[in-house]
Amino acid sequence: MKTLILVRHGKSSWEYSVDDKDRPLSERGIKDGHLVSSIFHSRDIEIDAVFSSPANRALHSCLIFLRQLNFPFDRCKLTNMLYDFSGDSVLEFVRGLDDNLKTVMIFGHNHAFTHIANSLGNSYIDNVPTSGLVHLEFRTQKWASVEKGNTIQTIFPKHLRE
Repeated sequence: MKTLILVRHGKSSWEYSVDDKDRPLSERGIKDGHLVSSIFHSRDIEIDAVFSSPANRALHSCLIFLRQLNFPFDRCKLTNMLYDFSGDSVLEFVRGLDDNLKTVMIFGHNHAFTHIANSLGNSYIDNVPTSGLVHLEFRTQKWASVEKGNTIQTIFPKHLRE
């Protein structure tokens, strides 16, 4: 069994004139990251590895989760393959993961994560929102064999604020 947890970065700030990769999180993005990570932490799911896009907003979202989950920062790796908006590079990354890893959490971007959630999960998601988490499971022992799996849970900020 393989488990993939997708987390779209938090809402970014457009207040600064910076390159796309350097755009920071907004205040709401930070708050939503804390909200979603605290709910996820309460589910007590053991994570084997964490990977993030190198974009500032994705990495900051990742750091919020790492702190909440007490996951060691030095076990988190950045990869340009997650700085992807189509999903092709993300899927290639997932299928190239080390088979010794059972549960992997990745931080990245839309439309890639909505595409991956719908391609690999069994529940249609119109749009993975900022700070949204999608938890997928696959009945396989090899990441290279990952195809259609089960959408185990979604944690979206707007559902937590209602």
